[in-house]
Amino acid sequence: MLDEYGLPDLTMRRLALTLNVQPSALYWHFENKQTLLAAVSDRIVRGTRVVHHGETDWASAVRIEAEALRNALLSFRDGAEVVLSSQALGLGAGEALARLTAAIHLGDFDERVERAAAAAFLHFLLGHVSHEQQRIQADSLGVVISSQGAKPSDVDTEARRERDSFDFGVSLLIAGLAVQSEVAR
Repeated sequence: MLDEYGLPDLTMRRLALTLNVQPSALYWHFENKQTLLAAVSDRIVRGTRVVHHGETDWASAVRIEAEALRNALLSFRDGAEVVLSSQALGLGAGEALARLTAAIHLGDFDERVERAAAAAFLHFLLGHVSHEQQRIQADSLGVVISSQGAKPSDVDTEARRERDSFDFGVSLLIAGLAVQSEVAR
């Protein structure tokens, strides 16, 4: 339903109608729409779980997790917005933050730095993917193409730019964390 209608049109009433149940049946399982969305958020994040990092260094582990989380968010319409709202409200399992923290932990950082760095990576990730998804939605509606005179082939170029921008942002955060680590030692 999220892919079909998007987050703004995903209502408890519409979900109940789709499931052929009364809305009260949904409230038996979920206190409100936000707790339902937190469960959806958890499911999105679990979509591309990295099993373990083996002998991977912390920087590579962070890249792997960031890529896996990006893919999970992009696999659902408004996926980043769903996860972002759950994170902001402190709902859900918090798996995305835990995964990034575990990857950073491989670098043997101090616990305070691990938490702060994982939060910074997650904020970057959610913001970047949210931006990507808004652009994808606008492109699918022809808004950008018609308003800017762009050609449909420009959509692929923009997707590559977004990907490169994401990779560059992750690299900057990793480099910054590495410098922070050296300064602290």
